[in-house]
Amino acid sequence: MLFPYKDDHPFKAVPAVTLLIIAVNSYVFLHLLLFAQGGREAFLAYGAIPDALLHHRTGQPVPPLATVFLSLFMHSGFLHLAVNMGYLWIFSHKIEEDLGHLRFLFFYLFCGACAVYIYAATAPHSLRPLVGASGAVSGIIGAYISLYPQAKVHSLLFLGFYKRTIRIPAFLIIGAWASWQFYGGIISLFLIKNSNTAWFAHLGGFLIGLSSIRLWLPGKR
Repeated sequence: MLFPYKDDHPFKAVPAVTLLIIAVNSYVFLHLLLFAQGGREAFLAYGAIPDALLHHRTGQPVPPLATVFLSLFMHSGFLHLAVNMGYLWIFSHKIEEDLGHLRFLFFYLFCGACAVYIYAATAPHSLRPLVGASGAVSGIIGAYISLYPQAKVHSLLFLGFYKRTIRIPAFLIIGAWASWQFYGGIISLFLIKNSNTAWFAHLGGFLIGLSSIRLWLPGKR
């Protein structure tokens, strides 16, 4: 198994928005875990429900558009949170440095919102709430491979009792990740209809980040 944990780019400035996003996600997770029995009712109330988004249902206490952004800060479990925040930490600091703090925040939310709607388009009548930062984080990953495909990503390799640290080009490790998302999406579309993983939110966010990041760079129009 392979676990990436950092890239080769040194920190030139504190990635304040990245740290803020991680802090908010962690706070919401702990709050729901401690005070809302894991958040099931909160997911139904504030998660992004495809049927509500595409057909403008009003059964939730907030407008459907608000759930698009609220859903980005709720997670279904610790592993869900840890994986998303871990990947965000690895790949976001350089993107935040390139874009600037405020532009980075808007880019992150933009990728997340697009990912939610792309997922909803693949399951337009689903009543299951979509939660998690996966789509937004996937957008950051897509942006990273677009700008820094040759950057080296430090990873821990485990093969049974054997382990070592290796440096892998970003295009290889992210390419393998994207291929897995595509495979999962195809399986969920044709074979496993009720997958608990929103594969197309991951793919959608990734493709949006990959294709649009250069338009977000300062000085671009």
